[in-house]
Amino acid sequence: MPRVILAVLDSFGIGGAPDAAAYGDEGANTLGHIAETAAKDGADRAGLRQGPLILPNLDALGLGAAAALSAGKIPPGLSAIAAGGRFGVGREVSKGKDTPSGHWEIAGVPVPFDWGYFPQEEPTFPPELIAEFVERAGLPGILGNKHASGTTIIAELGEEHIRTGKPICYTSVDSVFQIAAHESHFGLDRLYDICRIAFELTEPLRIGRVIARPFIGESADTFKRTGNRRDFAIAPPEPTLLDRVEEAGRQVFAIGKISDIYAGHGVTHKLKATGNMALFDRTLEAMEMAADGALIFVNFVDFDQEYGHRRDVAGYAGALEAFDHRIPEIIAKMQPQDLLILTADHGNDPTWKGSDHTREQVPIMVFSPSLSRGEIGIRKTFADIGESAARWLGLPPGRHGRSFL
Repeated sequence: MPRVILAVLDSFGIGGAPDAAAYGDEGANTLGHIAETAAKDGADRAGLRQGPLILPNLDALGLGAAAALSAGKIPPGLSAIAAGGRFGVGREVSKGKDTPSGHWEIAGVPVPFDWGYFPQEEPTFPPELIAEFVERAGLPGILGNKHASGTTIIAELGEEHIRTGKPICYTSVDSVFQIAAHESHFGLDRLYDICRIAFELTEPLRIGRVIARPFIGESADTFKRTGNRRDFAIAPPEPTLLDRVEEAGRQVFAIGKISDIYAGHGVTHKLKATGNMALFDRTLEAMEMAADGALIFVNFVDFDQEYGHRRDVAGYAGALEAFDHRIPEIIAKMQPQDLLILTADHGNDPTWKGSDHTREQVPIMVFSPSLSRGEIGIRKTFADIGESAARWLGLPPGRHGRSFL
């Protein structure tokens, strides 16, 4: 019986979303702008990488061809030759450009409602929300209360947080309420506890996630976020691909933040790791453990968290090349009937203004030793990805999307 390995390269957009202007993102192109910058030696970093972007394995799976289909031109360093699989473009129908929307739709469930968001003004959170949060959590107050980049606001307010015991609360243009606190001075379990309270209070506002952002260090120049992030998320409104696989009696390996994104629904095995390379290692481990008919689902978060939001072009390029270098390891472990799907959930162009996600189309690269090569076109919804995985696994079709297999 076949298995599916579904890998999301978090934020790896390829431009071209027809509604990008509505989000202020017309012209954004994560892959295209990284490749163009690298071709001009603008993504060089000593000890990391230099020169043009080199992604031979992703290119062979159809990355360059998908990028040309999405944005009308081939990024520098890539080609239009898909030598090893099927390729196409994913177009999101859910509103927004956030993690839950993209992932739920990938798993066959487009978001049927508008998320709640916090305004750009300061203070950004409703005073009655914060008053109840502080009272229920037994806090002396909060810091932040604004839109901010996580690393920036921790450097700005981390020392005051340690001194006062007030957690740092902030948001972004995404539907999130984020809480940063020191792992030892405040306590990791305590941070999770107050995040649960915040989630209860923000869920009626349709805020998609409350995110615990623990950090360590003793001063602004030594603070560092740890791998103990946890997302408390609204559950999908109907069964996703994960639920359907589990209900069929199969295994679902959720690697990285996948379990959090789906509120734990449909997950039979939860594997955590910090960093893209560790996540890659856990994916290979899951392939060793997974029985016939299993779904292995992994999110490679560093592309987004470490490089997209921080507008780090060189870091993003280096991470892509490191990921590309390891693709043959997955292919070597694949059984004849296994299916590998590489895609993304949104964009996060590191050359773009601000520090938030960008509304883009995403690549879809599909490979199996038993699958012929070819183009699958521009798909009208990310849900086609989930339906294709379901078909490969022999599951009945869902309500949304159509298999490209």
